[in-house]
Amino acid sequence: MTSTRTMTVAQALVEFLGRQYTVDSVGGPDGGAYRERLIPGMFGIFGHGNVAGVGQALKQWQVVDPTLMPYYQGRNEQAQVHQAVGYARHTRRRQTFAISTSIGPGSSNMLTGAALATANRLPALLLPSDTFATRAADPVLQQLEQPHGYDITVNDAFRPLSKYFDRVNRPEQLFSALLHGLRVLTDPAETGAVTIALPQDVQAEVFDVPEEFLAEREWRIRRPEPEAEDIAEAARRIRAAKRPVIIAGGGVLYAFATDQLRAFAEATGIPVGWTQAGVGSLAWDHPQALGAVGSTGTTAANAVVRDADLVIGIGTRYEDFTTASRTAFQDPDVSFVNINVAPIDAYKHGTSLPIVADARKALAALTTALGGYRVGAELERVVADEKARWDDTVDTAFAEDNQPLVSQNAIIGAVNRAMDPRDVVVCAAGSLPGDLHKMWRIQDPFGYHVEYAYSCMGYEIPGGLGVKRAALDEAARGGGGEDAPRDVVVMVGDGSYLMMHTELVTAVAEGIKLITVLIQNHGYASIGALSEQLGSQRFGTKYRTLDRQHHTFDDGEKLPIDLAANAESLGVTVYRIEPGPNAIADLEAAIGKAKAAPEGSGPIVIHIESDPLVDAPSSESWWDVPVSGASELESTKQAFATYIDHKSRQRPFLG
Repeated sequence: MTSTRTMTVAQALVEFLGRQYTVDSVGGPDGGAYRERLIPGMFGIFGHGNVAGVGQALKQWQVVDPTLMPYYQGRNEQAQVHQAVGYARHTRRRQTFAISTSIGPGSSNMLTGAALATANRLPALLLPSDTFATRAADPVLQQLEQPHGYDITVNDAFRPLSKYFDRVNRPEQLFSALLHGLRVLTDPAETGAVTIALPQDVQAEVFDVPEEFLAEREWRIRRPEPEAEDIAEAARRIRAAKRPVIIAGGGVLYAFATDQLRAFAEATGIPVGWTQAGVGSLAWDHPQALGAVGSTGTTAANAVVRDADLVIGIGTRYEDFTTASRTAFQDPDVSFVNINVAPIDAYKHGTSLPIVADARKALAALTTALGGYRVGAELERVVADEKARWDDTVDTAFAEDNQPLVSQNAIIGAVNRAMDPRDVVVCAAGSLPGDLHKMWRIQDPFGYHVEYAYSCMGYEIPGGLGVKRAALDEAARGGGGEDAPRDVVVMVGDGSYLMMHTELVTAVAEGIKLITVLIQNHGYASIGALSEQLGSQRFGTKYRTLDRQHHTFDDGEKLPIDLAANAESLGVTVYRIEPGPNAIADLEAAIGKAKAAPEGSGPIVIHIESDPLVDAPSSESWWDVPVSGASELESTKQAFATYIDHKSRQRPFLG
C-alpha cells in the first residue's frame, strides 16, 4: 500500500518543487550530460493569500533544510519574474525560479512578466495566490467581482499570457497541476510562463500526499531528430541555390548548436546573419558572420539577405525586426527552409519545407548530407566585401568624438572594449537594443542577453540580476570555462531605469556584484527618434518641465534629476563620468575598476550622460510603423510619403 504524509498543499508544493531535476544529453560539464535542479529557489512577496500558505512552508523548510527551496526577496513581483527569465535564458531554458505572490495586485503585477516569458519562449513558474475556493469570506480584500461570472478572479488574466494555466481548487488537484505545468516548463517547443493559481484557503488545507509524489523526479529535455527525407530535400535545395543565407535565432543557442553551425558554415561557405536572440551563434569576426539581420541589422547582413534566393532559418521565430517587416527578402523567387523545434515557427512564412527538429541534430545531419558542397566564389566575395564595409562603419561609430556629450555609439564601443569576452551584456528596451544588435562585437555564445521579443522597459536590472545569479551558480559548478563568475554588465537608459530600478536593493541585500552602465539622455531616445521619423517631432519623449501656457513638455527646462544620487541612496556604489573629452577613457577605466571589485561587494552603477540626437549607423533597412495618412503637419506629410515608398516593397506573403 502506498505510504502517505499529512501536510498542507503549500508544504507539498514546496517539497515537490525542491526535488525536480532537469536532465539533458548535452551542455553539461565538458560538453557531457547535464543534471541540475529545475527550480533552484523561489521568490516571494508576502501578503494575505500566501503568507500562511507558501510563506509558512518556505519558513518551515528554512528551519528543517534550507537547501531544499531557498527563498529570495524581491521588491516587485514583475521584477521577480524578470529575474527568473534572466536566469532561465543563461541556463539555456533548463532552470528557472518560482514566484509566489499575494492575491490581487501582488498577482496581477506579474502579468507583464508572464507575457515577456511566453513571448521569449522562456520558462518561469508563477504561483499567484487566489481568493477563497470555498467563498467562505466572500468578497475578500482585493477581490475582483464580475456580475457575469463570479468564478472569475484577476488571475484569469494570466490565461492568454501563459503556455499553461491551472487553478488548484481542491488539494488533490495539485498533483496533476504540477505535473502538467512542469511538462510544459521543460518542453523546448512549448515553454513559457506556467501559471498555477493557488486559492489562499487551499494553500493551508491539509491532505494526504503519496510519498512517490514527493520523490526525486527527472525531466528530460526532448531533442527530436530530423526526418531523413526532410534533410535530403533541404540538401537538394541548398545545392540548387545560388545565394543561400542562414538566419540563426535563439534556438541555435538553446540547442547548444554553435559548434555545429560553425562547422556547417565553414564547410559550405553559407553566410550567417542572426536575430537578437541568436547573437553569439558565431563570433563577430568569423568569415561567414554577417552580423545582425533586419531592421536593427548590419548593412552586410541586409545586403546579402536582400538578394538571397534561399533562406535557411534555424531556431528563429521570424519577428518583424528580423524580416524588416517583410521587406528584407527581395528576390522574387526566394524560398525558405525552416529548422525549428517548435512547429509554429517551423511553418512560418508559408515555407514548403519545415523541419521540426533540434537545431543541433539537424545541422549535423545537413552537414553530412552536403558533403563536398560549397557556395560560389561570387557570393563569398560579396560577403567579404560587405563585412569589411560594415566593420569600417562600426570602427568610425565607436571612435571617440570629443563632443560636449558623447554619443551612445562611443559608449557602446567603450563598454565592448572594457569587457572580457566571457562577460555578459544585458539590455531590453529603448534605442540601446537596436544599437547593440548591429554593433556589439560578440565572442562568447553566452555573452549577449537582450530581451527583445517583448522589449520590456524595466527588464534590464532585474533580468541582469537573474543572469548574474546564473553566472554565479555556473561558476560554483565549474562551468563556463573559468573558475571566476562572468561579470554581467547591464546597459540601461534613464527611461528604463526609472521604470524598475528597485531590484538594485535586492542586489545590495545579497551583495551581488551587478555592474550597471546608466546612460542619462533626459528622455526616451528611441521613441524620440521614431517619432521624428514619423513626423511627430519627438512629441512627449523629453523629460522637461511643463509649459502650462501651451501644455507641452517639449520645450521646458530639463528636469533636475540626479539618478546617480538615486542609486547611491539605495546603497549602491556609484561612479560618475563627467562630460568632456575624457568621458570615454573614464568610462572604460570605471568598468575596469568595477570588474576588479570582489564578488560579494554589491552592485555598481556607472552614470554617464549622452547626446540622444546622434544616431547609430543606418542598417539600410526598414520597420513598419504606420504614419498618419492625413495631417496638417508638413513633417507628417513627408513621413507618409516615405512610408508609402517603403510599403511598396513589402511582401504580404513569403513562400
